[in-house]
Amino acid sequence: MLKPGKLKVLAGAEPPASDYIVDSQVGFLMRVAMQRHTSIFMANMLEDLTQTQFAVMAKLQEVGPSSQNHLGRLVYLDAATIKGVVDRLGLRGFIITGSDPTDRRRRAVSLTDKGTRVMDAAIRVAAEISTKTLRPLTAEEQRTLTRLLKKIT
Repeated sequence: MLKPGKLKVLAGAEPPASDYIVDSQVGFLMRVAMQRHTSIFMANMLEDLTQTQFAVMAKLQEVGPSSQNHLGRLVYLDAATIKGVVDRLGLRGFIITGSDPTDRRRRAVSLTDKGTRVMDAAIRVAAEISTKTLRPLTAEEQRTLTRLLKKIT
């Protein structure tokens, strides 16, 4: 016996009608677009940098030395994730950590000379990646998409 609210699908039966079409859902479309962008990013980025590693280094280049906690907030990473990213980038010689001169309880993170050289080149590659990602759109559509994404983040 079926419980109320449960639907038994019989072999050969038509599925129930639904107005919900996955291909039209914003979350699905954003995920597929992100998969496309990730594929382009990973195929083109220098030094095997991940998107997260690139974002951390780009933010350090933008704002200069930062506490690890603050850096994580700037790139929307939780404390455990930013620590792992910082540790991995440090092992590669791209960043260095030390005591924050304004508060010795905090870790200050900054780019090394090697990290700065990598980022100078990686920023140029990132611009090409964005161009490839947005190629199907007109210039106006690209500006609109960027504006709308900023609005929902």
